[in-house]
Amino acid sequence: MASIFTKIINREIPADIVYENDKVIAFKDINPAAPIHILVVPKKEIPTINDIKPEDKDLLWEIYLSIAHITKELGIAEEGYRIISNCNKFGGQEIFHLHFHILGGKMLGALLSK
Repeated sequence: MASIFTKIINREIPADIVYENDKVIAFKDINPAAPIHILVVPKKEIPTINDIKPEDKDLLWEIYLSIAHITKELGIAEEGYRIISNCNKFGGQEIFHLHFHILGGKMLGALLSK
């Protein structure tokens, strides 16, 4: 079964897309955790970080170049931002299609609370 992200890539469901090229799509999170919360998703379905293969190195490079471009366009590159990618159940992954969260637009707190 296709992930919700694949359905967005295929335009089967709508999203507020902020960036797209032939390998990557980025869109606003529908439940933002910060003033700026963008999801950066490879168009190739890779379930988790654990499933990345050596042949995916160019795709990962493209993801990080896309993140740099998006953060500059959104005006948060200089002040800073956080990139998060969750992996599996204990890592908090809910959608099993590799993706990266860009969080910014305010001072971000600690990752874990006690």
